[in-house]
Amino acid sequence: MKIGVLTGGGDCPGLNAVIRALTRSAIAIHGAEVVGFYDAWDGVMDDRAIPLTIDAVRGTLPRGGTILGTRRGGPYDQPDGVRRVKETMRVRGLDALVVIGGNGSLTVASRLHSEEGLPVIGIPKTIDNDVVGTDVCFGFTTAVQIATDAIDRLHSTAESHDRVVVIEVMGRDAGWIALQSGIAGGATVILVPERPFDIDVVADLVRRRHARGRQASLVVVAEGATPANGDFPLPEYGTDHIGRPKLGGISVAVAHEIERLTGFDTRVVQIGLVQRGGTPCAFDRVLCTRLGLEAVNAIVEQDFGTMLAVRAENIERVPLSHVQGKTRTIDVSLYQQVADVFFG
Repeated sequence: MKIGVLTGGGDCPGLNAVIRALTRSAIAIHGAEVVGFYDAWDGVMDDRAIPLTIDAVRGTLPRGGTILGTRRGGPYDQPDGVRRVKETMRVRGLDALVVIGGNGSLTVASRLHSEEGLPVIGIPKTIDNDVVGTDVCFGFTTAVQIATDAIDRLHSTAESHDRVVVIEVMGRDAGWIALQSGIAGGATVILVPERPFDIDVVADLVRRRHARGRQASLVVVAEGATPANGDFPLPEYGTDHIGRPKLGGISVAVAHEIERLTGFDTRVVQIGLVQRGGTPCAFDRVLCTRLGLEAVNAIVEQDFGTMLAVRAENIERVPLSHVQGKTRTIDVSLYQQVADVFFG
């Protein structure tokens, strides 16, 4: 048995832990051969790979990033991309390809299985936690803890100077990081992509808090949040290489408006790529280990075209077609409950 593996999309704490578990299980239990493709789908199309041995993955459990490198985009972005993927898998004699990625990578995997019949298994990863079909994606818990730690630290400095601090976290289309880190950190208000906000309401919440004698307000905003009425312009940075708008900077616009409307000294903190980097937390290390082991089980059983999903405490297999082209957004009812009780 010969297995290929790639890591696609943005980097994420825990990628190496999945690769490690998959490699050790495949080799130690099944005597399989494992190859890792460099730079996501680019490595498959160009046939750039490295043999993955037990020695090669030793010590990678706590290591952030990915030893294979990663990229966005895929074979459907190239005129002959699909043909090149199929040729690489044929020449290398792969019995399966494990795709560790987010919505984009898993959508590609789904199409390659349904349209081309390729033997693929998907493992969802994204700190945004926005993959449909699974309760949680590895990397998310680590990212939330990093953001929460930052919020905790910002409370004390904001209180010392009687300031408002606007904290920007990741979340292009889904506000999972903002919601959970904001709740955990006791934010004054949380702004998410799923609920366009009224900046006047945000300013009123800040005023109300200060009127009660509180000396600091923390506003947590996801990078993809937008004002409801387009009341003020957002920064524009063009698009990335796959045509998506580049995000980042909404916190600056929000902070400017809060200071203008309230007169309170308002500062900005953009946590940015710190949320992606560094060692995975204990929860993610264990989850990644379980996912790597289960991926090998799915290959042995030839249960291709499936994604490994976390359901309650179990890891189940769901069709990749259920994931294709979809985004899992936050529970708006939970957001509203928090807003009703804790905002302001």
